Amino acid sequence: MIKYVKEFTKEMHRISESTIHRLSLYYRTLVGLQRERHITVSSRELAKRNKFTPAQVRKDLSFFGSFGTRGLGYPVSELKDKIASILGLNKTWNVALVGVGNVGSALVSYKEFSRQGFIIKKVFDNDQRKIGKNHKGILVSDVRYLARELKEDKIEIVIIAVPASEAQKVVAEVVSAGVHTILNFAPTNLKVPGNVVLRTVNMAMELEHLSFALTKRGRIKEL
Repeated sequence: MIKYVKEFTKEMHRISESTIHRLSLYYRTLVGLQRERHITVSSRELAKRNKFTPAQVRKDLSFFGSFGTRGLGYPVSELKDKIASILGLNKTWNVALVGVGNVGSALVSYKEFSRQGFIIKKVFDNDQRKIGKNHKGILVSDVRYLARELKEDKIEIVIIAVPASEAQKVVAEVVSAGVHTILNFAPTNLKVPGNVVLRTVNMAMELEHLSFALTKRGRIKEL
């Protein structure tokens, strides 16, 4: 049993970020298939809908156990629930958001967070005009007390939506409070300890990627 646990742990460490990204895509596809009243789905259909190969789908799922029946495919509802469990979507997570500007305000309004178990319990800002006010049903707290309140409310994930110049200071407070998972929307590279998981969403870079694609397409047409 101990040997099995060690081998399983080693296998889990080998799982790449791209695999986790594809699992998220499979999950969304399965939600759609369930709405369409599909009972089963093949690896070929999952691959087709996500522009992968059937072999890639089977390899991704094999990291987490045996799924489906050869020749019959995967039960849609069962596979969706298993992937949800792998991704931790069968739990609820206490989330705090720092920065109630345009981006932060939009994130608070995003209903899909709560549907998937990410509950924004606290919001913080340094604007005295906002502190103490009700923002979309949540009282805005003073960022000066960030570390203390994160501990008190047992926050597990922090979303950072502050100006780039303030982001690293906020990260230091978050880490000091013992929170090890951060989603960053500030347009800057942040430094975190090795035990902290940091994901950065840089919308400007995503738009630059799209502008490159459009520019490349224009050059191809010219040729």
